[in-house]
Amino acid sequence: MLTLTEVETLARAAHADQTDKAGRPYAEHLRAVAEGVRSRGGDADQIAAAWLHDAVEDDALTETWLREAALSDRTKAIVLAVTKRAGEAPEAYAARVLATPGALLVKEADLAHNADPARLAVLDAPTRTRLTEKYTRMRALLGLTDTDD
Repeated sequence: MLTLTEVETLARAAHADQTDKAGRPYAEHLRAVAEGVRSRGGDADQIAAAWLHDAVEDDALTETWLREAALSDRTKAIVLAVTKRAGEAPEAYAARVLATPGALLVKEADLAHNADPARLAVLDAPTRTRLTEKYTRMRALLGLTDTDD
């Protein structure tokens, strides 16, 4: 099985050429989500999934790679649960996250970092508004309250 250090190294390499909406290295987001999972009491499977949570969705790694990787079945299931699918309704996405043991904590940490006011502040107003509404809606669909962060 891959260690958390190896998973982090793989995730950083897979996303090495990517930046977030603010132009920051994408690995900063991955680190923040992994730390968010750890600080919320997540276990090694969830922390590994946090490092990889956007890898398949962003085409940084393939679903085949994930299925064949030396990772626990639980980690793989969490990554696939939080991977958005083209044309998927938010309700269906939220239902899959809620139905997958361990996935909600990873998504909660992801949303917390995505919705960080300091992170959103550098975006233009229309983008900031659109993303804030999107993250608020997803938190509601997942049953997360403002006191969960």
